[in-house]
Amino acid sequence: MRGEREQRPMGRRPNMAAPWLRARERLRRIPELLAGCRDQAAAYGRCVAAATAGRAELRKDACAQEFEALRACVARAAKAAAK
Repeated sequence: MRGEREQRPMGRRPNMAAPWLRARERLRRIPELLAGCRDQAAAYGRCVAAATAGRAELRKDACAQEFEALRACVARAAKAAAK
């Protein structure tokens, strides 16, 4: 009949936790990936600290070059860890 929802058997529910579990696993790997990018992370941290010294806000793109170097390093580390 039109407008009625199809009933699924109790044991046939889709696994809604699977995407959360994959995301949680990716997040757990971030500290390991960052450990291999110490120099880039330190440079980004120094830039942010210098850019916010005496100010309450960080300007957009103030440390874009350092952030891009850190992002690229983490991406390379993630790619290497996936192999």
